Amino acid sequence: MKLKILKNDNLLGAKHGFFTRLGGESTGIYKGLNCGLGSMDDKKIINRNRVLVANSMGISQSRLVFVHQIHSPDVITIKNKPTSPVKGDALVTANKKIALSVLTADCQPVLFLDKKNGIIGAAHAGWKGAFTGILQNTIKSMKEIGGEPDHISATIGPSISQKNYEVGPEFFSTLCKNNKHNEKFFYKGSDDRFHFDLVGYSIYQIKKSGVRRVNCINSCTYENPDLYFSYRRSVHKSEPDYGRMISTIMLED
Repeated sequence: MKLKILKNDNLLGAKHGFFTRLGGESTGIYKGLNCGLGSMDDKKIINRNRVLVANSMGISQSRLVFVHQIHSPDVITIKNKPTSPVKGDALVTANKKIALSVLTADCQPVLFLDKKNGIIGAAHAGWKGAFTGILQNTIKSMKEIGGEPDHISATIGPSISQKNYEVGPEFFSTLCKNNKHNEKFFYKGSDDRFHFDLVGYSIYQIKKSGVRRVNCINSCTYENPDLYFSYRRSVHKSEPDYGRMISTIMLED
């Protein structure tokens, strides 16, 4: 099966792709294009899947650059490909020879492009990262190497939708206790539950940082098992593990 790659006109001027799970060599609960070395899938197969991704981008696998994701607000600015693993949740570069990559399975992959100044960013934004500033920090890091908010475009890839993102009262309190404005990103569910609009919240955070060109691929990872891996779905199905999708971006030569 061929790889299915979602793209967005907001990022024209950069090679990019929000890869689904379609294609790839993984089997079982990881069936398809599992690119997550943090999963318990066969590492050799995962690396073969990453080669397929690189091939589709027209580059060698060695040019894919990843960050060890820790649900943090930390951004790493890359001048050259790191020689050892880096920890954080976003990458920024002006280097045309590397493709920034993030892995997700319900959290948001967010790709950034400043075409005018030749700068890109890639962020992994779950609720914790978004709440603690990963998106604002990505934009800040782009500005520090010459990016301009007026010229930055951002696209949020497939992630969990609000109707499928049920949370408890502690979560609601964490986001709203000191900021009543955040209540607009929730609606009341059954009993003491709420439903959180992660995408809407992130669009707000990005725009608050001065970036006006924000788009999203409105496709829910939880409710489309044929297209996407989903951490929450795997929990609800009592599966022992889950795969990860890859999203990647690089500057045009």
